[in-house]
Amino acid sequence: MSTVPYARPQAGAGTELPPPVLSTASEPLVSVIIPALNEARNLPHVMAALPAVDEVILVDGGSTDDTVDVAKRLMPGIRVVQQNRRGKGNALACGFAAATGDIIVMIDADGSTDPKEIPSFIAALRAGADFAKGSRFSGSGGSADITWLRRLGNHGLSLMVNVLFRTRYSDLCYGYNAFWARHLDVFDLDSTTEAEGRLWGDGFEIETLLNLRAARARLRIVEVPSYEQQRIHGESNLNAFTDGMRVLRTIAREWPRRRASAHREAERTR
Repeated sequence: MSTVPYARPQAGAGTELPPPVLSTASEPLVSVIIPALNEARNLPHVMAALPAVDEVILVDGGSTDDTVDVAKRLMPGIRVVQQNRRGKGNALACGFAAATGDIIVMIDADGSTDPKEIPSFIAALRAGADFAKGSRFSGSGGSADITWLRRLGNHGLSLMVNVLFRTRYSDLCYGYNAFWARHLDVFDLDSTTEAEGRLWGDGFEIETLLNLRAARARLRIVEVPSYEQQRIHGESNLNAFTDGMRVLRTIAREWPRRRASAHREAERTR
């Protein structure tokens, strides 16, 4: 699959832009984004399992432990980005904006997403997918971490989205995904606005938001079976009820946009 050179330099008046990142169709550059908040004890496990990639970006959410120091010690070439608001969604938006690769992969810093699966996501993209979506409920996928309540909620939300958005998602609320960087504008994420707390899309609802906007843009989406491990150390910041409600509200907010997009498409084809 051919790729488009993709660079996103930030420049002010009179600033000389660096040359764009170039790659060949056979060797796309891969950027891995790792949002992290107080994950110093987990990073050694995660980074030891990382395959060879071109760029690793750690997005720090204001850690009070030595997350950043541990990351730099383990991987001297790592890029560290400080997010400008709170939440996983904002961390990912900041990481995506800083990435220079042709392919962007998002994994978690707690060890729940296995970095050794990254080649499977890259293979799906190189085989023709625009968006490779991890699924714990497809093929050989599974989970050692999901509770029955989260599983039930995920199933119900996935069913709702499949009916409303005409998708076939088996796992709506899983955060292991990869996509071609040239499609980043489809997601329309805000990585520049500074605000106290979180804006919409800054929390765990980011995973649903990406899936819905990929579907609305009619990207070619391929599910990649993935096995979710248990968090190695510490406790998750995810709350099944409050974050589930944010996901539900995200679906409600995105649904009118999907209908408007479908209406415009119908008008064009008349």
